[in-house]
Amino acid sequence: MTIRIYLVPLWLRFWHWANAACFLALLLTGISLHFASIKTPLIPFELAQTVHNVAGISMAVLWVLLVLFNALTGNWRQFMPKFKTFLPRLLKQQMFYGVEIFKGADHPFPKTKEEKFNPLQQVTYLGVVYGLLPILIVTGLLFLFPEYAPDKIFGMGGIWPIAVTHYLIGLFLSAFLVVHVYMITIGETLLSELKMMITGWHEEHEAKPKQTEKDHV
Repeated sequence: MTIRIYLVPLWLRFWHWANAACFLALLLTGISLHFASIKTPLIPFELAQTVHNVAGISMAVLWVLLVLFNALTGNWRQFMPKFKTFLPRLLKQQMFYGVEIFKGADHPFPKTKEEKFNPLQQVTYLGVVYGLLPILIVTGLLFLFPEYAPDKIFGMGGIWPIAVTHYLIGLFLSAFLVVHVYMITIGETLLSELKMMITGWHEEHEAKPKQTEKDHV
């Protein structure tokens, strides 16, 4: 028997895909701007600069909308771990990803309307959405408008620490993207998590009760 739960509303799906498009545009143009030479650019410099700026401002607007909609709909609660039982739940989830998933075990924390994310997802998404993304956006905006950057940070020129921070967070979020793409393949089926982010519906098969010796008598 297949259980269907409507977990991802339209506004959140729109944000997810729009934000993914902005981040990919930022990643590709950022690589071109940072590593390509003037003579052999991966993307023409002016085009890469324009796309990077537009994608960055778009991501900033999307982040503000996410925070606003999270507050209005109560979706922010999905990011909050259960602090009293967080550590054992986190260890249980890590054990599942590291060992039990390869034995065909069921997910220890099935998705529900009240709790869409497992403990590891909660702490990761909380850090990304409310920690790293705003820092990435602020440092990017200071690049775009350097007149608002501080003259000195920790005794160094203001732009250089901002540039390093922007670069390092970009690297971390790029790694997060790779892991995120991998994670969508370990749902009920290979593409079930991807399908959910398109339709909004989460589907899973109801677990069959385990047979005991008494059942065979």
